[in-house]
Amino acid sequence: MKVFQFFIFSSLYISLCAVLMVYQTTHLLFHEVPPVSLLIFVLSSTMCSYNFHWYLTPHSVTSSIRANWTQQHKLLHLVLYITGLAVSVIYFFILRQHWMALTFAAFVTFLYSAPKIPQHFFKQLKDIAFGKTIFLAFVWMYVTTMLPVFISGKQLQPVYIIFACSRFFLIYSICIIFDYRDRDDDKKDGIRSMITYFNEKGINNLFAASIILFIIFTSFLYFFNYSLITIFTLLIPGVIVSALFNYSKKNFSDYLYYFVLDGLMMFSGLLMIIFKF
Repeated sequence: MKVFQFFIFSSLYISLCAVLMVYQTTHLLFHEVPPVSLLIFVLSSTMCSYNFHWYLTPHSVTSSIRANWTQQHKLLHLVLYITGLAVSVIYFFILRQHWMALTFAAFVTFLYSAPKIPQHFFKQLKDIAFGKTIFLAFVWMYVTTMLPVFISGKQLQPVYIIFACSRFFLIYSICIIFDYRDRDDDKKDGIRSMITYFNEKGINNLFAASIILFIIFTSFLYFFNYSLITIFTLLIPGVIVSALFNYSKKNFSDYLYYFVLDGLMMFSGLLMIIFKF
């Protein structure tokens, strides 16, 4: 159990999810294998970002296994953050010809955790964090979808935008569930979001709209010569997220959230690797 907790709570698991999502993007859109340098950059930068975020996270209003583990392993979070940062910098220079796309990725990733920095300037960012759920989904979409496109040097095409929108709304649906669980902590920290603002019906409608848009954009890929089996595989995580929505609003298990729900972001990519299509 301790090994499993380390795998999940050290952010190694979510970093591997990001790598698999990048792999799926390049495989589906370009029929290529992504550069190893890009995969290492995404792995290390995700480790850096998440450990930075958790290192700065204070005690939670509601006690949990994850919150307790974080408080007991602050030094580990710091070490992993510094290690991830160092590797990210090295691979930034290796990929420096794409410095603009990489810099934007680093900047928007930093902005998400910046309000946790205990300086007045950064704390003020909480006041403009109304769309933090959208922002987080955008960061994940950009790093795992648009960044591989820019690194590939290929010209932007409509199918790339449609795939990016499909992934965005899947991630956004998952982020809504996380924000629902974290409402008390966000209110305590003065962070405003649509989830803290909306009532129960509004949150349900927002989630339903996100899932519907995910289905629509994913289905559009059929018109770009993607097979029905590929479309159905891409839709599977959305079906599972929808099925878990009501359950996850009552069960706040860290393993449900940080293993199952986080894992659903890369689940279709994992299925594609297993069945090789």
